[in-house]
Amino acid sequence: MKRTFRKPLGTVAGGLALMLALSSCGLDDSSAGAEGSDGGTLTIYTARDKGLAEAVVADFEAANPDYAGKVEILTLGAQEALERIRAEKANPQGDIWWGGTGQQMKQAAGDDVLAPAPDAVIDAVPEDLRDPNGLWVGEMQLAEVIFYNHDMLSEEEAPKDWDDLVAPEMADKLAIRDVEASGTMRSIYSAMIDRQYDAAGSPEAGYDWLRKLDANTKVYAANPTDLYLRVTRQEAAASAWNLQDVMLQIENQNAPYTPVIPESGAPMLVDGVAKIKNGPSSEAADAFLEFLFSEETQKDLSETYYQIPSIEMSETPSWLTELDLVEMDVDWDRIGDNESEWIGYWAENIKGKG
Repeated sequence: MKRTFRKPLGTVAGGLALMLALSSCGLDDSSAGAEGSDGGTLTIYTARDKGLAEAVVADFEAANPDYAGKVEILTLGAQEALERIRAEKANPQGDIWWGGTGQQMKQAAGDDVLAPAPDAVIDAVPEDLRDPNGLWVGEMQLAEVIFYNHDMLSEEEAPKDWDDLVAPEMADKLAIRDVEASGTMRSIYSAMIDRQYDAAGSPEAGYDWLRKLDANTKVYAANPTDLYLRVTRQEAAASAWNLQDVMLQIENQNAPYTPVIPESGAPMLVDGVAKIKNGPSSEAADAFLEFLFSEETQKDLSETYYQIPSIEMSETPSWLTELDLVEMDVDWDRIGDNESEWIGYWAENIKGKG
């Protein structure tokens, strides 16, 4: 499904940059585990920004005193979280998986490692943004964009669209978050293959595009923090990442970044959350999900971190009326069916060979 979020944008800068502090993926671990009300540890595996996750958990505990000091947060890359949940299937250690792409969530549902969310949560999320049986639900949508260090590139020199990243002018100017462990990058790379799939009748044209991108890539960053440091320190001039994290860096770290909404559109990921099947603290997991999907919580996250919520809100956030974001037409079902093969091929045959 193709959605239009108001009017198309080119470069997002100046005052708009100050309006769009958003968040998605984190890297660090923090934990304060304890007993949940139903005897287990309320453990959350999350790919969300650490500060955001801690703030939501603090609000959850304040609203639910029985859980005060009784929540453990383990921050992982989305793919790492998926692999951990699979590995723990026989003896689940986590209760909530918070932050993963729709295609990753579908894989987990197919692996029978997820349990239905509470009915109230399932009913609050549109059908096209969740599993039919509520095994995972989309919390928000993430815009995948380009960003550059404006101390290194002028607006005229900066890439305006995806194909600009593979132009000769961008040789050795790109830092890319290492793809395999990152739900964001797996989705961006898969979208780059999918957008050329119909014309080519195969992924080959997309693979050729990724070869050109690899040739222009100076370094693959181990994690988002590494990526930010390399671009900030001018080791590389540009990258591709999600708008939320880019703006979070601008807002909170005064990073010298300018994000660009690609002219051909931004892949819009569904960022989901799921209850882990047979997790040790099912009752606490339900309580957390109901809190997370309350309109009050989503309103706060939308206004504070400028998320695009999945649930219907009684009032559209003011910042969203300023942002006219056009979604790239992407076949996420095809990506879901082929992502592992495509990313595996990239890792084996393309990465580092450009």
